[in-house]
Amino acid sequence: MTTRLRILDDGAWLSVDDSRRVSVSELWRLRSDDFCDCDLADLVVENFQEIGVDGSTVEVRVYGQCIACGTKSTTGWIPVGRIVDGEYVDLDRESVLRARPDA
Repeated sequence: MTTRLRILDDGAWLSVDDSRRVSVSELWRLRSDDFCDCDLADLVVENFQEIGVDGSTVEVRVYGQCIACGTKSTTGWIPVGRIVDGEYVDLDRESVLRARPDA
């Protein structure tokens, strides 16, 4: 079964099978050595840049700002969901997310 992933509305939404599932303006706790110098960034997501799949994990690269230190940048790959039995399942974005550096 194919799952259709797209970025909509000039980077404002992640769409899965033509249903808006993840939006900008969320606050994510992000652990990333590449985004900013904070141990945990308080990242306000401003724009989806890319979407990809690693196995069954749906990942995004986003542009945003750490509200703790002010850094504005693009992240590495961040998992936001999984495809399970052909269905998209959200990952808990209220917990700490770990960015995978660009390879």
